[in-house]
Amino acid sequence: MKALFDDVSLECSRLTTRAYSTSFSMGSRLLDKKFRMHIYSIYGFVRFADEIVDTFHDYDKETLFQRFKKDTYQAIEEGISLNPILNSFQRTVREFSIDKELIETFLNSMEADLSKRSYDQQAYEQYIVGSAEVVGLMCLKVFCSGNAERYEKLRYSAMRLGAAFQKINFLRDLKADYEGLGRIYFPGIDMSTFDETTKKNIEADIQKDFEEGYAGITRLPNGSRLGVYVAYVYFYALFRKIQNTPSRAILGARIRIPNNQKAALLLQSYVRHQFNLM
Repeated sequence: MKALFDDVSLECSRLTTRAYSTSFSMGSRLLDKKFRMHIYSIYGFVRFADEIVDTFHDYDKETLFQRFKKDTYQAIEEGISLNPILNSFQRTVREFSIDKELIETFLNSMEADLSKRSYDQQAYEQYIVGSAEVVGLMCLKVFCSGNAERYEKLRYSAMRLGAAFQKINFLRDLKADYEGLGRIYFPGIDMSTFDETTKKNIEADIQKDFEEGYAGITRLPNGSRLGVYVAYVYFYALFRKIQNTPSRAILGARIRIPNNQKAALLLQSYVRHQFNLM
């Protein structure tokens, strides 16, 4: 029965989420069951594409990526894939009518990582759209469950929240991206002169994204609001920690939120949600 294979595929996506991201997994577990596995499916797809371009250095990444891209479109067209991550993803795409344009835009940004090493402002903004904003829109498609009017009302906020999360990752991983992958995402950045002024300019941009993203969280459908809010709270705590870290220290060590603090943030978020204090 294909239903059993679909269940196994969904479980692969869930395990992928838990293995690669404790924060995303933590938020996802607070989603209503009708949303949860589909968000795992989206994360699994996004993570595998990212892994190809970021970590498979001993292999022909270009060939692997082109195969993954071809298999993605074929899975969506045929409604099945022997790659369980893609089988899980195609089911979500088809069930919630996720636009092919969102998938193409995401894959284009991932493909850019195969060769691009620095970005001007236009290319940076385009990369953010593809690597983060459209992922937020894929998730929003699931949360809105076919309600086109609600989707359009929340669309901008979902994009801004995705952008905030991605830019925080860029800032936190500034050194690792530069030294390990030879990439600088922020336009106009000179790593040899990265200072407090540069850091604060980036943080001001992220703060604006956070504010515009938060405006949509409170209007999300029941069953999705708490999970997204927890992800927001976690990333905002990470952002505040980065803000309180000197620019030179950012280049020295990866900023993290300890597990005990994550647990406390989870409890605080739950209480605020339950008492409508968001």
